[in-house]
Amino acid sequence: MRTQVVSTLLRARPSTVSRVTPRLVRLSSNGQHQETFESFTERYVNFFQSAEDLFEVQRGLNNCFAHDLVPAPAVVESALRASRRVNDYATAVRIFEGIKAKVENKTQYQAYLEELKPVREELGIDTKDDLFSL
Repeated sequence: MRTQVVSTLLRARPSTVSRVTPRLVRLSSNGQHQETFESFTERYVNFFQSAEDLFEVQRGLNNCFAHDLVPAPAVVESALRASRRVNDYATAVRIFEGIKAKVENKTQYQAYLEELKPVREELGIDTKDDLFSL
């Protein structure tokens, strides 16, 4: 029984899933170029690291969340750091709302929260649920 629970949790962890399955993310307009999940992740991590203002951060989040996938924790961490760098706490909180809407179930959302807990604590970011329970 315990083995089943652990294996279920491991399968639900977003970072584990993203490393195991090299999914194709995007086709160009001519239908030939395909982007892997790893290159998608790298592209958005780099984008958020270089974002200099709130408009760029929010534009990047809109583009990132428009794809039919849940961004890897590395992308979320980079976006959180960018939103705090441009001094917009509300966007940082909304990132978690976006993740909650994109995942398939509560277990996956909890896996994201658990994996990003050190970053949340470092940056002082609460989730919407945390804010309303105070």
